[in-house]
Amino acid sequence: MSSTALRWFKSSYSGDEGGNCVEVATEPTAIHIRDSKTSPDDTNPHLTVAPTAWSAFLAW
Repeated sequence: MSSTALRWFKSSYSGDEGGNCVEVATEPTAIHIRDSKTSPDDTNPHLTVAPTAWSAFLAW
């Protein structure tokens, strides 16, 4: 899936200190993570992980 078709939202783990934050897009079989500050046109590179990996990362 291309990143333009994903629905990105600011991670609840990102603070309110400005525009630099982590954005996340979820699908049933994948979690996509990106840095919001690099590109305003939705072409930011992103990391894709399995939901179990994302859950383990958040629990760590």
